[in-house]
Amino acid sequence: MTAARLRELHVAGEPLLLPNVWDADSARLVEAAGFPVVATSSFAVAKVLGYEDGEDAPAGEMFAAAARIARAVSVPVTVDVEGGYGLEAGELAARLADAGAVGCNYEDTDHVSGGVRPVEAQAELVAGLREAAGDTLVINARVDVFLGASDERAVLDDAILRAKAYLEAGADCVYPILVKSPEVLGEFVKAVAPGAVNAAPMPSGPDLSALAALGVARISLGTGLWKSVRADLRAKLTGLTAGKLPY
Repeated sequence: MTAARLRELHVAGEPLLLPNVWDADSARLVEAAGFPVVATSSFAVAKVLGYEDGEDAPAGEMFAAAARIARAVSVPVTVDVEGGYGLEAGELAARLADAGAVGCNYEDTDHVSGGVRPVEAQAELVAGLREAAGDTLVINARVDVFLGASDERAVLDDAILRAKAYLEAGADCVYPILVKSPEVLGEFVKAVAPGAVNAAPMPSGPDLSALAALGVARISLGTGLWKSVRADLRAKLTGLTAGKLPY
């Protein structure tokens, strides 16, 4: 499936729902359930491979995992490449294409020096990736200024500035990750319109229907499914130590 198909599924108010996966088997389950796209979770993939999130896992292992996932399904696959693993734009585009991905999640956190990259630097990276990949890649540019923010409104202007810069540089969608306030998210969506916005449902924030009503075009579950499955496995293992079969 092509990037064009993935791109056209981003519709404001009728968002593309992505239950993020971590291996080929979970990807097959997502496709079998009828979801039109498979997305990876870098956090979950890294954990399954034995590493921590935040580019602790070697890029080669992450792309190998992505390739296994893409080979397992017939729907478009979008891969979370974190901050790009320090790869030059041409190589990053090539590695994604080789893995069979037609989309990527590309964040502005700098995992080498820490913190968030300057907006101009990240916009250049997005532009470089767009130039290298052409229209064969759907770029979801993650905006990380809300991570750990005690006052979401205090960073809203910065988030909007970044989102507009990334969209102008060639991103197809922007992702202000972990926004909890529906009011702040609503203002963000309106400010960057007609640009597509990705959001995540959280226990303390808007649910699926509320996110749709706010006009987002894409909803990612992120680590949600993986954490739920892992918690269930832990509970079953605990029961097994007490002599209770888990099935």
